[in-house]
Amino acid sequence: MNILEEYILSRPSNQNILDIFDGEWSSKLPEKYGLHTRPGTASLFEDARVAWLEEVFGPVSGLDVLELGPLEGGHSYMLQERGANSVTSIEANTRAFLKCLCIKEVLKLNKVKFMLGDFSSYLEETDTVYDLVFASGVLYHMPNPVLLLKNISKVTSRLFLWTHYYDKDIVDAKADLANKFSGMKSIRIDGVNYALAEQHYNEALGWSGFCGGGKPTSMWMTKESLIAALNDFGFTQLTFGFDGKDHPNGPAMAICASK
Repeated sequence: MNILEEYILSRPSNQNILDIFDGEWSSKLPEKYGLHTRPGTASLFEDARVAWLEEVFGPVSGLDVLELGPLEGGHSYMLQERGANSVTSIEANTRAFLKCLCIKEVLKLNKVKFMLGDFSSYLEETDTVYDLVFASGVLYHMPNPVLLLKNISKVTSRLFLWTHYYDKDIVDAKADLANKFSGMKSIRIDGVNYALAEQHYNEALGWSGFCGGGKPTSMWMTKESLIAALNDFGFTQLTFGFDGKDHPNGPAMAICASK
């Protein structure tokens, strides 16, 4: 490593900030900013799922939100833009966290507090109650997603969840998906068994922009076990959207769950 290569010799700019992680971005910024995040293809700064959340729950304006796994701050940005009173956003991936700080500076996210660490540990210890927990793209990265749902239920009465789920018929029909799974297992919480399948990240662990969980494998819940767990932990009012059985990375859906 030549330390001099880490210096920026051009005039200061927001693009210079984003280029620190050039080639590692998953999401793209709105065109109105004229900034580029490469390769950045996901529209997480203009996500229809956030608008749908407000259709179900009402405006996020004035709410204190706990966001789990902000990735690159796209949803954090949207929650602030919609008037959230505060967004407490917890990220475990150090490179993703630093990208969030870049976005915080570039887009002036003064209502968002990014925290570095494990949100599961935070949920187990906190006594803070939130108006809304926003958990997009995190449940299927957990080694124990059932326990995460239980801990979420302790801090809020409203949950937005977007997650992949395991459907054997759909997964087995696609070789690239089938090769990632190694059979069904169960997790027992409070005397109840929940069905899951073990997922392996495989070669994805070799990319510096990796945005999965902190272990080589994770557990995907079936749709049936996911709904059962939500109900068991008090989330009895469920509204479903964006149920994409043909999602390239596996079947997925969004849920607005409330008590």
